[in-house]
Amino acid sequence: MERTCAWCGEPVAYGGRGRPPRYCSAAHRRRGWELRTAQERAERSVDDGGRDRAPVREVVQRTVVLQEVAQAPPAPRPAQWLSGQPYTLPEDAVEWVEAFAALRREVTHPQIYPFRQQVARACERTALALRAGAPEPRQPEPDDS
Repeated sequence: MERTCAWCGEPVAYGGRGRPPRYCSAAHRRRGWELRTAQERAERSVDDGGRDRAPVREVVQRTVVLQEVAQAPPAPRPAQWLSGQPYTLPEDAVEWVEAFAALRREVTHPQIYPFRQQVARACERTALALRAGAPEPRQPEPDDS
């Protein structure tokens, strides 16, 4: 039994078992279904979802204005020590040296270790500023994440 594709007219192979195919490929079967269902929808009455054959008399254009309320970003949390106590900056050179010594001891701490590259870059920038001798203008640190 030889059949041709209902979409393109090419011969369709048939293995001899089951219902003979009507299309040569799934894409042509889909196109055939789209055409059949479109024709069925066009033949329905307008009340049942079909098309109206009368010409379009007017095009309605509507402008919709949407207003979005922007929420302020949450206030930054004050810095804290790992223990949860509020963080305050050292007040003199001795306290700064002690703070850096504590940092040197804690670089393997699980809460610091993942950020060691960012901490190292911050320390390098600080060392450059200290060696330069002149204070740099204060700018917020870029987020190195």
